[in-house]
Amino acid sequence: MPYYEYHCGSNGRTLEVRHAMDESVATWGELTERAGAEPGDTPTDAPVERLLSTPVPLTGSGPDAGFQGCGSGCACAPQH
Repeated sequence: MPYYEYHCGSNGRTLEVRHAMDESVATWGELTERAGAEPGDTPTDAPVERLLSTPVPLTGSGPDAGFQGCGSGCACAPQH
């Protein structure tokens, strides 16, 4: 399953979650539940928007096989 980034305009936060391609997340409450995060003071029915981002290779044998993550602390680093 791929990772997706969603942004909440109500609080300015962006969270990353993993789900099937045929699924989507529509609200801050759904997003925080899937991400295992606390909703804080943001209403759980606040809308979120999926961001367009470039897929990040996690494994492989091609030219990206040596990819070690972006260094930002997100989940794009290969899991060993």
